[in-house]
Amino acid sequence: MKLSKYRFTIRPEKELILPPFKGSTLRGGFGIALKRSVCVERGGECVQCVHRYKCIYSYVFESPIPREEKEGKLSKDEYVPHPFVIEPPLDKRQFYGIEDELDFNLILVGRAVDYIPYIIFAFEELGRMGIGKDKGKYSLEKVTSINNDSEILIYDGDSHIRDDFYVMDSNELVRDAAQLKYQQVTFKFLTPTRIKNKGKLTIDIDFVIILRNLLRRLSRLAEVHCDEKWELEWNELIEMANDRVSTVSSELRWYDWKRYSQRQGTKMKMGGFLGEITFEGELAEFMPFIKLGELLHMGKGTVYGLGMYEIKGK
Repeated sequence: MKLSKYRFTIRPEKELILPPFKGSTLRGGFGIALKRSVCVERGGECVQCVHRYKCIYSYVFESPIPREEKEGKLSKDEYVPHPFVIEPPLDKRQFYGIEDELDFNLILVGRAVDYIPYIIFAFEELGRMGIGKDKGKYSLEKVTSINNDSEILIYDGDSHIRDDFYVMDSNELVRDAAQLKYQQVTFKFLTPTRIKNKGKLTIDIDFVIILRNLLRRLSRLAEVHCDEKWELEWNELIEMANDRVSTVSSELRWYDWKRYSQRQGTKMKMGGFLGEITFEGELAEFMPFIKLGELLHMGKGTVYGLGMYEIKGK
């Protein structure tokens, strides 16, 4: 999979007042600004637009089912994950003055990696439009490309100073993950995580539920956005997880929060679980999916930064 990760740094031009969880505000503003920047049919709906399969906004935010699938009926899966993840600050700070800075991360997948210049422009435009309560304006100070502990400054707030940025090699990540001989792994969920089992949101998860969620999300991202069809023995992997991995302890708790949907004009419940859960067993076979998920999150609402976790293994 083709992946890239960036850190955006913004500075308020007047006081910014943001909600405790800022992912929804950043995602919503980003969508409006990107559409304003690139859409040629601003008043119309993407689903009816003749440019749907060529438009950057449609690809990033509406993520239509690939035309060859839809026309050839190659897949009954209507779920198409968006090719980006926003990681907002994890603190609940709400007020930022003109002397403050706010950092957030953005992960891009597949063809969306090539659109980083348009995305940077969209976040510049969002700063001019304003975000949060009272539409506080900001300036985009810098954007850095991140790969592990290394960073490249690609935008300095004035001009794009570099067009070479880190593109992560997921194959290398998978190879490294496959070498991890953990017998026990703890998932620490840092943002609300919304996982469905049998059609309903649940906090009562086990390793099989996590694995199913990761396999579905990651393989679909690879297929739709990277033109990679994963040839996996799905049933065999699930059976192995069921037989070889067990739950040691769970300290998960439910966390309720709401976001305002401009499209629907109402507040929507977006609760999910936080906390830690520990598994033990023969985990080596599953570590590549776990490590990829650590970068790309899991569950629903990943574009807002939901489903973010980190692992500790031994």
